[in-house]
Amino acid sequence: MATVELRFSASPEHVRTARLVAAAVARRAGVDESALDELRLAVGEACSRAVGLHTSHGLTSPVRVTLTEAEKSFTIEVGDDAPSVVRVPHGKPAAEAAEETDELGLAVISGLVDDVEVIADEHGGAIRMSWPTLDAAFS
Repeated sequence: MATVELRFSASPEHVRTARLVAAAVARRAGVDESALDELRLAVGEACSRAVGLHTSHGLTSPVRVTLTEAEKSFTIEVGDDAPSVVRVPHGKPAAEAAEETDELGLAVISGLVDDVEVIADEHGGAIRMSWPTLDAAFS
């Protein structure tokens, strides 16, 4: 299992870099080319959300992006350190989390990615998104 970790200061200009890195690593991991545009959009939305949360809470810690290549899937997790006002139970579908927290970004992500998990508590949160790799399609 190969992993790439990216940390960047919570600044909007770094979101583009995170999108480009995610797409390049996803391509190398074997994610279908037809899914790369949606992957870029989802990563951009998740990173923009994390940057916004850090900014609104006055946090100086970096936004974290972890890209993990497994045998049949590729996972991206975007993490923040902003305390959640509304607790989202571990493993709750992103669409339900979006309705409860009224966050448009989560709704957009859930429309772009089939496999999304939202994790949030008083210590921060993460959005975990997964895509199948070409190896999985031929299994």
